[in-house]
Amino acid sequence: METKELWNKCLSEIELGISKANFTTWFKNTYIIKEDSGVIHVGVPNEFVKDWLYNKFHKLILKTLISNEESIRAVEYYIHKQDSKNDAETKNEEKATPKTPININKELPLNDLYVNKDDNLNPKYNFNSFIVGPFNELAYAVSQAIISNPGQNYNPFFVYGGTGLGKTHMIQAIGNTIKINYPLKKIYYVSLERFTIDYINSIQNKNPNSFKEKYRKYDVIIMDDIQFISGKDKTQEELFHLFNTLYESNKQIIFSSDKHPNFIQGLEERLQSRFASGMTVQIVEPDYESRVAIIKAKFESTNCIIEPEIVASLAESLEGNIRELEGSLNTVICQSQLKNRSLTIAEVKMLIKNNIRPKKTVAIKDIVKIVSDYYGLAEEVIYEKTRRKEIVRARQVAMYLLREDFNISYPLIGQKLGDRDHTTVIHSHLKIKSDLKTDPSLLQEIEKIRIMFK
Repeated sequence: METKELWNKCLSEIELGISKANFTTWFKNTYIIKEDSGVIHVGVPNEFVKDWLYNKFHKLILKTLISNEESIRAVEYYIHKQDSKNDAETKNEEKATPKTPININKELPLNDLYVNKDDNLNPKYNFNSFIVGPFNELAYAVSQAIISNPGQNYNPFFVYGGTGLGKTHMIQAIGNTIKINYPLKKIYYVSLERFTIDYINSIQNKNPNSFKEKYRKYDVIIMDDIQFISGKDKTQEELFHLFNTLYESNKQIIFSSDKHPNFIQGLEERLQSRFASGMTVQIVEPDYESRVAIIKAKFESTNCIIEPEIVASLAESLEGNIRELEGSLNTVICQSQLKNRSLTIAEVKMLIKNNIRPKKTVAIKDIVKIVSDYYGLAEEVIYEKTRRKEIVRARQVAMYLLREDFNISYPLIGQKLGDRDHTTVIHSHLKIKSDLKTDPSLLQEIEKIRIMFK
């Protein structure tokens, strides 16, 4: 099928599935420049249309193209002005030099087109695009140690934290870096769901040995969303035996989860102990400084100019996980490109007003009670002027949580916790923040306390 005929047919199908306004706005003046080894090069009139098609309609476009031409495997978009010439000349556009390509959608899950089917790794996840800050720097440091000597340093590695904090990005980046540095090592990334399905299929096909052989041949196993193993007794048994085989052979094992292994309900104790036997690290929501870095990196990657006061306003307003933050930034960037200018701070605030999380409210005495109960101390001792090590530690943790999680001012924390000077609170906050970088047991303590006041 000729490229012009193919594109016209696809446009006819796409038009039936979206609104007339969307079709007219985003698909007008688009066309196929050329087809090259299964990759369709689509010409678009400007940067904004290119980004919008990629971010909003790419899956639909690729699916429609594949349904009409099975040999197609990818789509790329180019800003490319179509000359006013006859159809015969237009068909010959492949002679023109495309400009400003957008990255192929390597994250697209459709038939795993951009995921290496040998290792399941997505090449878009790498450390070049990974923002490191206090919220994830310990996990990052562990990942670099693993890369330097897979199977020897921090094995297994168990990283956990809420959704949208970059866990999948990190663990896949580890796999992709090992893949480059150690070409002979066999690496495999798999979700817990996929692992379970593979096991079930092997049983149904009466060939359980194929399942065992498949997973035991790898030098590095990376398993995502391990929390879904809860209640899957047979899957847990298979994972237990796989873990032992890989670990005894010094093969690197990496897990991710939305919670600490001690809090995965229905997890067998023997697996729980193995998960925690290497290095267990939490990734938390990014702090203000990290949000500033993420915002700057996002705007730089799209060549958008943003004023420093807008960066500060966004970082102050948009608390939460990285995925939510990037979603808000995409809205701002799209509006900026649509207007072809930098937005004012008032315009930005209006755009993100519905994305701002309400601030947490807390009674300071309630947090103090939770912390004192956790450490087995009487609540009143937290307020006392004492240098007893266990009490000082508990007080510092309470101050850290009040500042970090609830953004209570240093003077108010000091006033409420024994009428202390605000510099004492600042010291306590920084002390705990520093210790968290090197003390995994403290990380676990604070995570358990956080669970108690959620």
